[in-house]
Amino acid sequence: MSSLVIIGAQWGDEGKGKLVDYFTSNAEWSVRFNGGNNAGHTIVYEDKTVKLSLTPSGILRPGCKCLIGAGLVINASVLEGEMQQLRSVGVEINPNRLLLDRNAQLILPHHIAIDQQRELSKGKAKIGTTGRG
Repeated sequence: MSSLVIIGAQWGDEGKGKLVDYFTSNAEWSVRFNGGNNAGHTIVYEDKTVKLSLTPSGILRPGCKCLIGAGLVINASVLEGEMQQLRSVGVEINPNRLLLDRNAQLILPHHIAIDQQRELSKGKAKIGTTGRG
């Protein structure tokens, strides 16, 4: 079994999501190993636009299993919204297709509040975080 790893070596928006979508057409697994819902990718699936930020885009390929790895920080409400969106376009979501590593971290409302407050407290020195935890 061979593996293909797609990473971004800049600041995002390199087109990783489109590459993953292309290469998962025959993949057994699609794994998202780090990050969170501060970025995402948009894919057209059966003439419908699907926006994902936590779920690996391989989920759009029948027969491809997906893993949300330990390096992800998961906002449960965002993940639930993605699963609802995927179901609404006919994608099967079940524990055999979408797996979550038990060591992945949860983003809770207080994490988001802390992130936003820290950014505001920096005034003109703020760095422009997304404020999502």
